[in-house]
Amino acid sequence: MNTYNDVYLKVRRKLRAANISAYDLEARLILCCATGKTREELLSLSRFFIADNDIIAAVDAMLDRRLGGEPVAYIVGEWEFYGLPLTVNETVLIPRIDTEILAGEAIKLMKQRTDNKARLLDLCAGSGAIGLAVAANVPDCRIVLADISEHALGICRINMLRNRLTRNVSAIMADAREVPPSLLGTFDAIVCNPPYIPSEQIKNLDISVRDYEPLLALDGGADGLDYYRVISDKWRVLLRERGYLAFECGIGQAFDVCELLESNGFRNIKIHLDTLNIERVVIGQI
Repeated sequence: MNTYNDVYLKVRRKLRAANISAYDLEARLILCCATGKTREELLSLSRFFIADNDIIAAVDAMLDRRLGGEPVAYIVGEWEFYGLPLTVNETVLIPRIDTEILAGEAIKLMKQRTDNKARLLDLCAGSGAIGLAVAANVPDCRIVLADISEHALGICRINMLRNRLTRNVSAIMADAREVPPSLLGTFDAIVCNPPYIPSEQIKNLDISVRDYEPLLALDGGADGLDYYRVISDKWRVLLRERGYLAFECGIGQAFDVCELLESNGFRNIKIHLDTLNIERVVIGQI
């Protein structure tokens, strides 16, 4: 008979042999999903639970998918971002820890407002991770999640409900590459993690990204800057006086993004580093 701990160790060993860096975390996530137990329950009781055939079969199926390159977040159907549990599937990007830098800066900006009328737009929202992080940490701020994908908006709405944030968050369809619809109103800040991978580099991405995450959320055009050009030009009209436009950007793109913001009338432009000291976030004020 195999205990939960025996199964966990087997999965951990196979993931490690496949050179998956987060093998320990991923093994626990797979076992949690297959058993319906929390990580805390598994840590304290995994040596006492016996894994039946159904659990072993479910674990093996998920392990095969992971070893085939599918991201564990899609396999288990969720990921954590800024302390929030988020539902994810192949229609949205998996939230990265790098993006928590943008969320943290957006939270700081919105906390500066004291009149309870702050509004923030999360453009290219995907799963809604950034906007929902702001909503959870600045309860009086009104958040709009906008994305061109109806499937992504469906995930946004699931995550709004899951985290009990429907009171101050809404989700609408909008194309960041077009002139913004006037019905959106105005905002104190627009935050955006746009597609920024240069088209020719898509084929060189890790299989877990290239073959599973949505191309629409990855491809930033020939130089990766298409969305930055359009948004800094066309969407600034939605910013209130002294409003902010805040972008996540790829490695080596921060200087170009700063130039685009400056050419479109933004000032007080600042770059923020991620945990690896990479220039990850650019913020400008209108």
